[in-house]
Amino acid sequence: MPVYRYTALDADQKMTTGVIDASNAKDARVQLLGGNLYLLDLDSATGGTAIRRNVALSRRRANELSLVTRQFATLAKAGIPLADALAALVDVIEDPRLQITFRDVKENVTHGMSLAEALKRHPRHFSPLYVSMVKVGEASGNMTLVLNHLSDYLHAHARLRTKVKQALTYPVLMLIVGAFVVGFLLTFVIPRITDMLLESGKALPVPTVMLIGVSAFLGRFWWAIGAALAGLYAAYRAAVATERGALARDTFVLSLPVAGPLLKKSLVSRFAMTFATLLRAGLPAVESLAIVKETVGNKLLETTIGAIHDRIIEGQDIAEIMKQSGVFPPLVAYMIAVGEKSGRLEEMLGIINEYYDEEIEAATARFTSVLEPVMIIALALIVGFVVMGVILPILDMGKIV
Repeated sequence: MPVYRYTALDADQKMTTGVIDASNAKDARVQLLGGNLYLLDLDSATGGTAIRRNVALSRRRANELSLVTRQFATLAKAGIPLADALAALVDVIEDPRLQITFRDVKENVTHGMSLAEALKRHPRHFSPLYVSMVKVGEASGNMTLVLNHLSDYLHAHARLRTKVKQALTYPVLMLIVGAFVVGFLLTFVIPRITDMLLESGKALPVPTVMLIGVSAFLGRFWWAIGAALAGLYAAYRAAVATERGALARDTFVLSLPVAGPLLKKSLVSRFAMTFATLLRAGLPAVESLAIVKETVGNKLLETTIGAIHDRIIEGQDIAEIMKQSGVFPPLVAYMIAVGEKSGRLEEMLGIINEYYDEEIEAATARFTSVLEPVMIIALALIVGFVVMGVILPILDMGKIV
């Protein structure tokens, strides 16, 4: 049965929103009217008309999905039928979009679709990894174990992503605030002061002349600068939309002097964590690598994993291709190769994940400690130049007086 999202007014003329199961839009309106609701807006929220924006899950939504998956595992362990378990989950989910998704999954499962196929209809919420693991759980009868592994993975993945974001958020905010402050000074404050200095007719110091020139350029051509930045951004988006452009971008980012090592550690940790999770669920190494390739989020690592996948199929050594990638450190390549040959790959991946999880903590602290003073000094020099350009001629005028 289709699911509809509505906005309506209740008997007290207060706006309310929610979701409703109905055979069609007309039936949904009748149900809402019977509930003393005055309909304002009604949208289909299932099938081909579902909202499918290519936006990553927020940390809150990812954490909720982890919690819901854990609750799902508990219900499965208690022997509750699948459709009833999904109905119970719908009642406890707080996020409206995730609730709509699970309503649709419940309806599809009730009508005979497998759980994996029902989840696959919602790629925004359920990654190929999630769908594949559920499929394995259905086939093996170990759904409780698989769901617990999934919950652990989602929680760890959200925590890892948060660590990296926290390390990168501070410098980005510093750059934005610094650019805004300097731009405001040069565009609105400095012209008022320099007009007074120019009216004095005195020779101005070199810093003041440079400051006036920069301020005049920004004041006159700000629109051209904005258009140029917009054009560059559009060109960048067009370039990274291609395989070659995305590969060049991801390779460049990983080569950055300070942020690059941090991002490499997060990619290796994510790779090991995802690969180990799939192996624990019972997927073969070759099939697991094919899924990991779709979830890593980095073209360079994706290319490397594809090569590793092909080498395993051919029965060749994978350590060399990992070393040549520039992403995997030699020790990691060696550990994975040894684990693959000895049948202890899952154990080795777990060790790698734990090690790099700790390394990310240390790298984040080093990244912040190095970048913070550099950015403060850079902003101080820029602001100091602006202040010097204003103060020097004022001091000269005071001496003449």
